[in-house]
Amino acid sequence: MYRRAILIFIAFVWSAPVWAIGPETSVRPAERQIRVNNQTSRSQTDAGLANWIADFRTRALAQGIDGTTFDVALKGATYDPAIIKRDRNQAEFTKTIWDYLDTAVSDLRIANGRKSMGRWQDTLNRIEAAYGVEKEVIVAIWGLESAYGTFRGSAPVLNGLATLAYDARRAAFFEGELIHALRILQDGDTSPALMRGSWAGAMGHTQFMPSSFAAHAVDFDGDGKRNIWGEDPRDALASTGAYLKHFGWTAGQPWGVEVRLPADFDYTLADRGNTQLPSAWAKLGIVPVNGAFDDADGVASILLPGGAEGAAFMIFANFAVLEKYNTADAYVIGVGHLSDRINGGNGIQHSWPRHLRALSKPERIELQKRLTAAGFDTVKIDAKMGPLTINAVRNFQKAKGLVPDGFPSLSVLDRLRAL
Repeated sequence: MYRRAILIFIAFVWSAPVWAIGPETSVRPAERQIRVNNQTSRSQTDAGLANWIADFRTRALAQGIDGTTFDVALKGATYDPAIIKRDRNQAEFTKTIWDYLDTAVSDLRIANGRKSMGRWQDTLNRIEAAYGVEKEVIVAIWGLESAYGTFRGSAPVLNGLATLAYDARRAAFFEGELIHALRILQDGDTSPALMRGSWAGAMGHTQFMPSSFAAHAVDFDGDGKRNIWGEDPRDALASTGAYLKHFGWTAGQPWGVEVRLPADFDYTLADRGNTQLPSAWAKLGIVPVNGAFDDADGVASILLPGGAEGAAFMIFANFAVLEKYNTADAYVIGVGHLSDRINGGNGIQHSWPRHLRALSKPERIELQKRLTAAGFDTVKIDAKMGPLTINAVRNFQKAKGLVPDGFPSLSVLDRLRAL
């Protein structure tokens, strides 16, 4: 998982593109590739990194990192311009949520999830008992983050973090992550050679950043190490349970349930800030697609990730807990729905508006500019279709007599262009 600061850039009701084409690979938001001009030669950047490491050593030792650990970990570190290119890329919204879910919750990924459940059943039962997080949810995260451990990342984490910390754009954040990574080595949980993961530092079966590892990783198999990198997933799966427990996971509460909306539903009520008990929503004519509502699950809001034409979900507090793992709504829905399917649940029943396409980044910026110019202020012009832009879209739709679902579609942009 690209924790918190790594995921700040992710936009709208599900976010960035996912290039994975099957469960052999991870399904997490990725960056599009763009051309970036290098300003310095390789020799110059390596020399600059070496000077930075020399300065950083003093700061690291002041924070409790011993000199031997530091020297061994960063010996031979080289500046990696490819990582800087990836860090400079902006998330590009190129897939709809239905296209994402087609990959994230494919038949093969469901089948592999059930096989993984069977193989690690005893361990998962103990993790569920220890942390109060359903085993299907933990396995679903495992499935989306590393395809059940088959795609854990092969980039040398220390070199990548050093490159990013040396770079000026997010130096403080990545220097902090590098300190945590060095402390992991100092504690003896792994070695520099085995500390591999994503280009940005996410590691292991369930992709922990070093800071998240420091705060939440556990030694569940009792071997004296918190090993999330190796073939054995027990520590990683338990650490994921500990992570979700820390952020308030409620055992037995659904992440969300698919619902049917009445024909006269007031779409302005589909707002994350508008929470009501399921019984109150039922009085408005909302019914669950499967099963029955239970007020014991707590208050919930209505989410329309595909607009009024797509599936609707009643989401509960556990939805927000999963957002702590990855802020993209589509990822959360992917985890939730995959966990339901692994557990034998049905697929999403409502059809998706597959005739629609996602807005490109330039179109999202244009949408925000045109909304603001028309008197529907999005506050920021950043291509992120977050709550501010969704509310602006909804207010524009209301003003024009359109269904106010807040969905930033091409038809909304075309209406703005026609003003």
